[in-house]
Amino acid sequence: MVWNKEDMARRAAAEIEAGSIVNLGIGLPTQVADYLPAGHAWLHSENGLLGMGPFPYDGEEDPQLINAGKQTVTVLPGGSTFDSALSFSMIRGRHVDLAILGAMQVSARGDLANWAVPGGKMLGIGGAMDLASGARRIIVLMNHATKDGEAKLVGACTYPLTAVGVVSRVITELGVFDPTPSGGFAIVELAPGVARAQVELVTGAPLA
Repeated sequence: MVWNKEDMARRAAAEIEAGSIVNLGIGLPTQVADYLPAGHAWLHSENGLLGMGPFPYDGEEDPQLINAGKQTVTVLPGGSTFDSALSFSMIRGRHVDLAILGAMQVSARGDLANWAVPGGKMLGIGGAMDLASGARRIIVLMNHATKDGEAKLVGACTYPLTAVGVVSRVITELGVFDPTPSGGFAIVELAPGVARAQVELVTGAPLA
């Protein structure tokens, strides 16, 4: 049995220390907010929010309150809004403790590729490059392989890089893995019922 998306988001939420400032990337990482106790951490969005709350109930959306993925959100008591210049100053000044991002590839040395597929539609890199270089810690939350079965944990990235050597941990439906200086992935934890051999089949780098 592998983790579903809710399990993955819950596991990622367990990485967040109390009182920390955390940026959640677009897509699956935004679901991490659903598994944080109220007041546990300050969620930051690079479009200018600190203290972001959960998604609003249907009918209570405020179109003026959106996250970087243009989803309507809420703001918790004590939260604040500000312009993009200040928001990116926070990131570049290393005031964001943790960023949980999606990715297309992560290398065994912690390189991150998360904005474009060669030959595919070119996407804007958004705030990913700033977060990758400015946040104190980077965790990637993603599927272990593509829909075509191509490994996303690889020995070396073949997609355009966002940043070099920044990823400290990867969480997938198969478990939790850390890039290592030796050029492999250390198994931190496997999802219930998942065997090492199963992971090896869909990982493009050695497992430590």
